Order: sequence, then structure tokens, then C-alpha cells
Amino acid sequence: MGGNEQHYVDEAFITNWIAPLGPNVNSFETSISNYIGENVHVAALSAGTAAIHLALQILGVSHGDEVICQSFTFSASANPIAYLGATPIFVDSERYTWNISPELLEKAITDRIALGKKPKAIVAVHLYGMPYDVSKIKKIADTYDIPVVEDSAEALGSNVNGINCASFGDIGILSFNGNKIITTSGGGALVSKNKNFRDKAIFLATQARDDAPHYQHSHIGFNYRMSNVLAGIGRGQMEVLDDRVAARRANFDFYQTTLAHLEGVEFLNEPEGFFSNRWLSCILTASYEARERIRYALLEENIESRPLWKPMHLQPIFKNATHYSDGTSEDLFQRGLCLPSGSNLTKEDLTRVVAIIIKELTK
Repeated sequence: MGGNEQHYVDEAFITNWIAPLGPNVNSFETSISNYIGENVHVAALSAGTAAIHLALQILGVSHGDEVICQSFTFSASANPIAYLGATPIFVDSERYTWNISPELLEKAITDRIALGKKPKAIVAVHLYGMPYDVSKIKKIADTYDIPVVEDSAEALGSNVNGINCASFGDIGILSFNGNKIITTSGGGALVSKNKNFRDKAIFLATQARDDAPHYQHSHIGFNYRMSNVLAGIGRGQMEVLDDRVAARRANFDFYQTTLAHLEGVEFLNEPEGFFSNRWLSCILTASYEARERIRYALLEENIESRPLWKPMHLQPIFKNATHYSDGTSEDLFQRGLCLPSGSNLTKEDLTRVVAIIIKELTK
């Protein structure tokens, strides 16, 4: 916590604004909007997953439609597609950013169109805080007139050429889950330059209640709005976001400085013009076996690390899904490891992690 979170939460209690909506929600949305950029409209929600669900529904995704989704991601990027009865079409990553491959994306689109199944939307992810190739993805999406849901759950504070993530897609989404760079305990947000999209998200997120003196509903709605208490935490967190980004980037710099000389250790560098919040510091090892040796050595010292995301097209729940893959994400999953990356890690903590990795790789 940064310090002012308790003040805003206390304010909610003192004024008796405990239920969803209230001054903290309004101020939190404003602070997000001001941070991301001009003409950005924000709806604070109960989760990033809820934001993706609403984004897809706002874009007209329904039962029987196909939605392209980056395969190398967390399941929350793909699950809302299934919520709507639509079908995910998974697309592999490229090495440049570890995110959705422009070449495979275009191949998937042209293949689906040839089959009479033009995708209704594209879910592209800024993985681990590294932006995807926004210019290429936008060009492809515009060419085929397919809207983009920009999954920025891991990328608040990242930018490309000074333009902040969550503002590139037709609709952007953010997550404030407990493991994100800032947190509201649980929560998320839908972001769009299209105010109508934001207004529709709020309508659907508050049970789609019609404008009537009684409770009347002409649409199916959801209970997805953020509470005034949690938004108070978010207000305090936004005040220290830049500090959190600096701390995460310092973690990455330390790991890269102390480990890059080792044979069989690779880091994902920022392409020109890209700025990553380095939400998680990740390495690529020489092999699955090397990755597991490091992971178990850390675990023996009660230090958690984690393999990179298992691609969606390899997940049991999506085993029958169509996918366009060249093996990139499978290789990243086999060889990649997320290292301890918390904003409050000390130099002693980082030194301890590095010492274990060096010992394991120089046996």
C-alpha cells in the first residue's frame, strides 16, 4: 500500500458510502482516465475478466460467433468468449514481444473469412507488461474491419512511443487483482475513447436497469460494478503507480545485469519505442530441464517462481479449439520462468534469488 488508501477507505465509512458507486468510484475512474490519456472514458468494474466479457458483448459477440484470441496468455483472456457461446480461435506469438503474431493473425483472419466465418473481434494481450506490436495489429484489424479488445490487465504503466497501453484498441481492459502492479484487492476497468461503449458498459454492469421509476429490465445485465470501498484503495494506489513501475523495472534491470552473462539465460528486451512496466521479470533458459532445475532450487529455499503461461491451445478445456501456431508459445512455455518481481523486494531479496540461479547454472 502507498499510504493514502486508508484515508480514502475511511472516508467511505465516515460518509456511509459503502455500496457500489460513490465519490471514490468517480474519482478512481477520473484518475485512470487522466493517467491513460485524453478523451479516454473509464468504467470501474469488479474484475478485468468482467471487463473483457462486457467488451465482447458491446462489440456484438454472441452465440456461434468466432473471436480471435492470443494463445499465449492467462485463461481470463479467453474464458469470456465462451461465456457468450462464441468460439475462440487461438493465434500464436512472435519472438519480438512474445505477443500475438501479426503474420499468423492475418493468416487466421483470411482463413476464417474464406470459410465464411469472419471473426467478430480480436483479443490481443500485452503480456507481462510488454506491449504487443500495436501498429501492425491495428493495421490488420483496420484492413479487415475487426475491432480489437486490448487486454492491458498486465500493462498499466506501459506505453508505445509515449502513448499508454489500454488506449490503442477499440476497447481496453485493466485488472486490479491482488497480483497486479496496483490493486484494489479485486477489480478491473473497461477503457474506451468511445463514450457510448463506456456508458453501455456501466448500464450492463448495473443489471441493465431501464430508466424507469420502478425496476424494469429490457436487457440481461450483470452485477459487475466496483464498490466505493475498493475504489478508495484504487485511488491511493494510483498515486503511487509510477513508483511501482519504477520498482518493477529496477527488479528487471537487476536480474538482467547479474544474470545476462550466464550461458543459457535470455531476457526479453524492449523494442525501440516500447516501454514495459516489467510487471513480471522473466527469463528464458536453455531447456525445460534447466528451467525446472532453477524452479526447484528456488522452491527449496521457499522462493516462488512460475513457468510462463501455458498456451490456451494446449489447455484441456480448449483442446478442440482451432489454433494457428508455429510453436513459439510452446517453446516459451517450456523454457520460460517468471522470477520474483514484487514492488517491495529488497536488494537482499534479489541477491538471494540471483545467487541460487547462478549456483544452479554453474554446477
